[in-house]
Amino acid sequence: MQGTIDGFSYGLVTPLVAYFMACLGGALGLRCTTRSMLVSHSWRPGWLALGSAAIGSGIWTMHFVAMMGFTVRGTPIHYDKAMTFASLAVAIVMVGVGIFIVGYKGARGTALFTGGTITGLGIASMHYLGMASMSLDGTLEYNTVTVGISVAIAMGAATAALWAAGQVRGFLWSVGASLVMGLAVSGMHYTGMAALSVHLHGTAEPASGESPAALLAPMLIGPLAFLLLAGVVVMFDPLMVMGKPAVAPVEQKPGIPAHTHVRHSAHHLRFRPRRTGEHRGSRTPQNR
Repeated sequence: MQGTIDGFSYGLVTPLVAYFMACLGGALGLRCTTRSMLVSHSWRPGWLALGSAAIGSGIWTMHFVAMMGFTVRGTPIHYDKAMTFASLAVAIVMVGVGIFIVGYKGARGTALFTGGTITGLGIASMHYLGMASMSLDGTLEYNTVTVGISVAIAMGAATAALWAAGQVRGFLWSVGASLVMGLAVSGMHYTGMAALSVHLHGTAEPASGESPAALLAPMLIGPLAFLLLAGVVVMFDPLMVMGKPAVAPVEQKPGIPAHTHVRHSAHHLRFRPRRTGEHRGSRTPQNR
């Protein structure tokens, strides 16, 4: 028996909140990636790891917030807790691999393509592993073509986001890139959901695993607390917000620093009158 699927049982609430979470994670991750390109190599791994965790947590939270509005008429839905959080680990690790490639090799050419592909596959893997954590009285079936389209959307979105992070064009540029990235990630999610159909078994056996209500607290509290902490780091780091230093370091300025030049000019002006007087005195006998 074919099950009736409803992906918007709470109306527009879950899609909008899910989109916001994808944008928030993307914005923080992109700023951290940008920040890593402006510091020494010793600090770069930390910023890249923070960016990976932010993007991974954002897309994972986006997925399960959206899944709160997913129902199948005729059967309750439960989730396997271990597999659910394993999908979070997969998202962070695979996104991290792609970000580290771009962070060290640059957001262009082969490095950008490789990093974007791995990051996109990480987003898609998180989605379908999270779907596999569902337990219900039925069988999940997918349309292969639609699944392929959703994976292509994830790869394209990840590549575009990593390219934007490598441009280092300031805060507003990253905000716009994060909005596009959130739209693409949400589009990937709902495209993947459109590929899904459920064939119900019609048995009375209850499905095993954690209920959505039991997963709601750790799903929101844990990743949201981390994203809030990352947001505080962004807000109180002017270099990360602006994307470039406000004043160039002295050692990067060509020629003599300005303050040294000013001291030299003052010294020259202080001794000039004495030298001028001596010169006039020496020329007086010659003029007679």
